[in-house]
Amino acid sequence: MHALITGANRGIGQALDQTLRAKGYDVTGTSRAGGEFEQLDVTDFASQSQLAQRLDSRPIDLLVCNAGVYLDRGQNLADGYPADMWAASFAANVTGVFLTVQALLPNLQLGHVPRIAIISSQMASQERAPGGSYIYRSSKAAALNLGRNLAADLHHIGIAVGIYHPGWVRTDMGGEQADISVKEAANGLSERFEILSLDTTGCFETWDGRPHAY
Repeated sequence: MHALITGANRGIGQALDQTLRAKGYDVTGTSRAGGEFEQLDVTDFASQSQLAQRLDSRPIDLLVCNAGVYLDRGQNLADGYPADMWAASFAANVTGVFLTVQALLPNLQLGHVPRIAIISSQMASQERAPGGSYIYRSSKAAALNLGRNLAADLHHIGIAVGIYHPGWVRTDMGGEQADISVKEAANGLSERFEILSLDTTGCFETWDGRPHAY
C-alpha cells in the first residue's frame, strides 16, 4: 500500500509518516523544501505537475492532504488580517488541497482501495465560532466544504474522501498547552484512514473517531 503525505517534514505530517511506515505502508512524504522528502509546494501548479511526473503513474492508495498554515494567530480586528495573509492562507489550506488531488487523481485511480484524507480542524465547524482567527477558520471551513464536494464527485470512480480534525496537538502550530501528542494524533488518524470507505465518504470526524458537527 502506497501513501503520500503532504507536509511530512514536521508536526502531524511527520508523525503520520512514521506511523504509516510502522503499519507497513510505503510512504512518500513531501515538503516545500524537499531534502529527504519529495519537493512539493502545494500552492504551485508547476510543482504539483512535476511531482506527478516523477511519480509516473505510480498507484496511490492513500493521499493525506496535511500541509497547511496558520498565519493569523494574534491578529486583531482593528488593523490586522491583511489581504496578502488571506491569499497566502487560502493558497495553502484550500487551493493547495485541490491542486494536490487534481494532480494526483490519475495515481489514485490506480490505487487498490483509493482514499483521500483531508486534515481540516474543529475550527472549520459553523457550530464552533468563538471569534478570532478569521483567516484560519475560514480556510479550514473551505477545506471541509471542498472535501465534502470531492466526496460526491469521486464516489462514482471508487475514491473515498474523509475530512478530519486532528485534535489540539502539541506542535509548533498547536503550542505546548495542547491536549495530545503528535503520536496520539497520528495513531488515531491512521485508524480513521484505514476504515474510510465509500460508505463513510464525506465524513467529518475527530482523530479519535467521533463524528464532528459541520
